[in-house]
Amino acid sequence: MAKKSIASLQTGSNRLTKAIKMVKSEKTGAYTFVESIMAPDQVSGWLSKK
Repeated sequence: MAKKSIASLQTGSNRLTKAIKMVKSEKTGAYTFVESIMAPDQVSGWLSKK
């Protein structure tokens, strides 16, 4: 993972976080961005997964 970005989002009573990470492709070696919106306590686990 080369880069990570985290932004806080708030919708009504739920607090959500949008996390973006760069993932390197095994085939081509190119980087792609993977985005996900989740609860703030799940971000660390999601970023540490490969």
